[in-house]
Amino acid sequence: MPEHITMFSAGAIAAGAVYPAIMAHTGGQGIPCPLRALTGVPCPFCGLTTAIVALAHGQWAAAAAASPLTCLVALMVAGTVPVLAARAVGLASPPRPASDRVRRCVRVGAGVIVALNWLFELHRYGFI
Repeated sequence: MPEHITMFSAGAIAAGAVYPAIMAHTGGQGIPCPLRALTGVPCPFCGLTTAIVALAHGQWAAAAAASPLTCLVALMVAGTVPVLAARAVGLASPPRPASDRVRRCVRVGAGVIVALNWLFELHRYGFI
């Protein structure tokens, strides 16, 4: 599990680091949220691109203002990097499969976190 979080997030941060340059070079306006474009309602993940770009440039306050979920994931990555490093040099054992109960708890917890982020986005865009 730490490997998945860290590798996905590392890719997102790398993309966030080059995204502004690509948009400036191509004249693009960014990636619109499909749900927001169709309905006017922000999705639970609105603000992630903005937040990832902000994090890639060290702007934690701007990232938190756009999407607290991104900052939470960044903190999780900071916690998983030492585990991955320890595994790479043989100081930690390889990952064990999670039990069904743990997987269920992780899914419920992730769902709650995404729902809370959606409430934040709805508030940020003036829906609540």
